[in-house]
Amino acid sequence: MYGSATTMRRLRRQEELTAWLFIAPVVLGILVFQVYPVIFSSYISLTEWNLLTSPRWVALRNYAELLTRDRFFWKALGNTAKFAVGTVIPGLILSLFFASLLNQNIRGKYVYRAIYFVPVVAPAVSVALLWQIIYEPNFGILNSILRFFGIRGPTWLGSTKWAMPAVIIEDIWASLGFMIVIFLAGLQGISREYYEAAAIDGANALQQLRHITFPLISPVTFFLLVTGLISSFQAFSVPFVMTGGGPANATLMIVMYLYNHAFRQQHMGFASAIAYVVFLVIIFFTVINFVASRRWVFYEEVV
Repeated sequence: MYGSATTMRRLRRQEELTAWLFIAPVVLGILVFQVYPVIFSSYISLTEWNLLTSPRWVALRNYAELLTRDRFFWKALGNTAKFAVGTVIPGLILSLFFASLLNQNIRGKYVYRAIYFVPVVAPAVSVALLWQIIYEPNFGILNSILRFFGIRGPTWLGSTKWAMPAVIIEDIWASLGFMIVIFLAGLQGISREYYEAAAIDGANALQQLRHITFPLISPVTFFLLVTGLISSFQAFSVPFVMTGGGPANATLMIVMYLYNHAFRQQHMGFASAIAYVVFLVIIFFTVINFVASRRWVFYEEVV
C-alpha cells in the first residue's frame, strides 16, 4: 500500500514536470517579451536616457514636463480623441447597418461578406498608399468625381481642416469589415422566435429593432466599442504613411508623438513616460465604458 502511494506521487511529479517542460517556452517568452519590457520601461520612464549613455535618474520630471509644459502632447492627445470619436461611433453605426443587410436572405450574400472583409486582411501600409492616391487633389479619384458634379474638392491631406476627416474616413473603410463580421455573428445568434412573437403582438420593424435587436446585440456592441477605442488610441501606421502627422500637426497622433521622441530624438525616458500616460488614459476610458455598460448592456443569455 505504501509502495503504491509512493509510486502514484512519483508519477504525479513526473506528469507535472512534463507539463512544465511543455509550457516553459511560453512562460519564458511571456517573461522575456512582455513582463521584462514592462518593468524596464517603467524604470526608464523615470530616467533620462538616449540609448548611448547610461540612464540618469530624474524621478517624475518626465511626467511633470509632459503634463504641464509640453503643448504638443495635448495636441496629439486631442487629435487622438477626435480620431477615436470619429472612427468608433460612425464605424459602429455603419457596420451594424451593413451587417443587418447581409443578415437577410439575399442573393450573393457570401460574396458581399468576403468583399467587405478584404480591407481587413489587406496590408495597412498598402491601403494607406491607395487612399493617398484617392485623395490626391489634382488627379485623385475623389476630386475627379467632385469636379464632375461642379464641386471643387479640397486638398484633403494637405489641408489642416480636411486631413483629419480624410484619415478618419480611411480608417472606417479599412476596419468596417471586421465589425460587420462581429455584428453579423451577434445577429445570427438571435433566435427568430423573438421576432415572430413580437410580430404576433403587433410590433413593427422599428419596435423590433429597438426592443429585440439592440438589447440582444448590446454585448457585441460593447465589445466593439471597447476594442475600437483601444485600437484608435494606438493608431500609427495609417496616419504616419498618409500625412506623417501633418499638416501643422493636424493629424499628429499620440503614438506617432511617442515614436518621434523615442526613435527620432532618442528621448527614451520621455517616450516611456508618454507610453504610460497613454496607458492610463486607455484604462480610464475603458473603466468608464465598463461602468456605463451596466445601464445598457443586456447580459442575459440568448436561447
